Amino acid sequence: MTAAVPKKPAAKSATPRSKARMGAVQALYQMELAGADVSEVVDEFERLRFNRPVDPAPLEEDDAAADLEDADAVFFSEIVHGVVQRQRDIDPMVHEQLAAGWRLVRVDAILRAILRAGTFELLDRRDVPGRVVINEYINVAHAFFNEDEPRVVNGVLDKLGRKLRADEFARKAPPDK
Repeated sequence: MTAAVPKKPAAKSATPRSKARMGAVQALYQMELAGADVSEVVDEFERLRFNRPVDPAPLEEDDAAADLEDADAVFFSEIVHGVVQRQRDIDPMVHEQLAAGWRLVRVDAILRAILRAGTFELLDRRDVPGRVVINEYINVAHAFFNEDEPRVVNGVLDKLGRKLRADEFARKAPPDK
């Protein structure tokens, strides 16, 4: 089974970490739908989707793998493994933030993967500012969805960020320059 393919290509200026997040969401989706092993999926992404070999078969413009070239493979692996290791902590946290009557298992598999990856980063990646985590995963959601899903990502991750990093979110965000 292949990973989910975004509806919109990554921005040409996407950073290696942004590409790693996109790949992590696709890998989590693939693992859930195919029941694939985390090590196998991480290996597949690193071999076939990141740092592709030079011209054995030229990439098509619409080739989803082209959007993941130069992804930060270490960061990708840390997110995927981290979500798998912490899923029993992550899922109840996400579930609590969903609208009344909604259960995490009812949420679209890609949206679930986005929420899990974002929650993992808020929990365990203190080196990444919480607002950056939220913004990055809103961007990932926009790559897959045209409707309300990016707002769901914003709402859920913002609530979790304010709980998990209350001190950070209490400080006023720096002004845009």
